Amino acid sequence: MITVTLIDKQPNEVMEIVRELRSKGYLQGIEFDFEYHKPVFNDWSGDNVYNRYTVFKFYKESLATWFTLKYQ
Repeated sequence: MITVTLIDKQPNEVMEIVRELRSKGYLQGIEFDFEYHKPVFNDWSGDNVYNRYTVFKFYKESLATWFTLKYQ
């Protein structure tokens, strides 16, 4: 499994990428998976603890390479 992390993408941007992968015939759960992590803020100070990020997991190296070249 190869992971690719995209930093600071909005949820709608991530879902557009997922829709593109699906439209190309790639199967979620078999050829790729993803996890969206929302930004976290300190409740007391309001400071950003960490930014949003999305981890894409690929089960084929060729797909991970294509994805990295296109989206990073």
